[in-house]
Amino acid sequence: MHEVKEVSKVEITYEGKTLTYPVIEGSEGERAINMGSLRKDTKLISYDPGFGNTGSCISDVTFIDGEAGILRYRGYPIDDLANNCTFIEVAYLLINGELPTQEELTDFSRILNRKSLIHEDMRNFFRNYPEHAHPMAILSAMAVSLSSFYPELDRPAEEEVNVAAARLLSKLRTLAALSYKQSIGHPHVYPSSKLTYVENFLNMLFYTPVANYEVDPVTVRAMNKLLILHADHEQNCSTSAVRLVGSSGANLYASVAAGICALWGPLHGGANQAVIEMLEQIHREGLTIDQCIARAKDKNDPFRLMGFGHRVYKSYDPRAKIAKKACEDVLETMGIQDELLDIAVQLEERALNDEYFKERNLYPNVDYYTGITLRAMGFPTDMFTVIFAIGRLPGWIAHWLEQRADKDQRIGRPRQVYTGPTKRKILPIDQR
Repeated sequence: MHEVKEVSKVEITYEGKTLTYPVIEGSEGERAINMGSLRKDTKLISYDPGFGNTGSCISDVTFIDGEAGILRYRGYPIDDLANNCTFIEVAYLLINGELPTQEELTDFSRILNRKSLIHEDMRNFFRNYPEHAHPMAILSAMAVSLSSFYPELDRPAEEEVNVAAARLLSKLRTLAALSYKQSIGHPHVYPSSKLTYVENFLNMLFYTPVANYEVDPVTVRAMNKLLILHADHEQNCSTSAVRLVGSSGANLYASVAAGICALWGPLHGGANQAVIEMLEQIHREGLTIDQCIARAKDKNDPFRLMGFGHRVYKSYDPRAKIAKKACEDVLETMGIQDELLDIAVQLEERALNDEYFKERNLYPNVDYYTGITLRAMGFPTDMFTVIFAIGRLPGWIAHWLEQRADKDQRIGRPRQVYTGPTKRKILPIDQR
């Protein structure tokens, strides 16, 4: 990890006393005021809803420049990774810090295949879930249950990190596929040693005894790209949840299960499902593009253009361009004329040329096209967030490992500004 350096100082005057705090700088020029002693010095805390201005850690996993539309994993631009690497190469990069050599990739892939089966007793859990249980509910519960069957992954030794990471990457993919099969009442499909990571995942999802599934290379390439696009995104809600739970000393399984639950929310991993539902509403109600734009500008109208704007990016989300191309490739290969894609493209063109959206930095984000792609591949909407979780897993593992090795990290414990009643006396019950 690169060391931060002190580049200047900031002075704060409070109650006649001037305090000095260092300004630190990261490797990409990002600066922060180190106010770790603020409460000790002043008995004040900073009030920052959503932590949008708060740096919770120092990390060398992912760099984002939201104004310039830059996203890099370990220094590599996201478009280079998506266009030149497989998801497993990127997972190795995030967890180990460097892209693998051919020998390292072969060894890592071999471990993934060898560790892809889950304990047979875990299959009993699936039988007890309701047939239409949401796959994310099953996935989060099964993720934390892994600690009962594989306690050796609780606190992996440094030399076993690759084995531990590969086990979790492989088993969670298997659990995700079984969760889907359970939700539709279909028999479970075992992983195959003859297939790659993504091929295996698709086969476990879509193969049935009465309809042999042929893995399409275009679909595999598109899925690799979608997983890479989601592999990490700095200190987002789910990654922060993984770090927060991990800061208590909780094991990797519990921390990842917390990340899955955080990702489930419609404002986070569920956003691509919201895009599909919006496009379906537009199509169902026969709304014109002009009507959609006008309604989106009307503050009194509940209609919103989902998939536009991002908490971090103030320009075009670099992942959205890659997702759009992957979507077009999949639909073209499958010979699908998707009316929802036509609506999405028209909406994007209008919004990008409308001053209202430009002034507010409302550009398409990664969720805008991924839902259409997943739908074309055959995924139901309640599986979209599960795919997101599989993609985000390498980032969660990387951050859990990084935090564990960071000597400056302490258990997460935000403060608050209390607005409840002041001290009160308890009255006898007959006087209340």
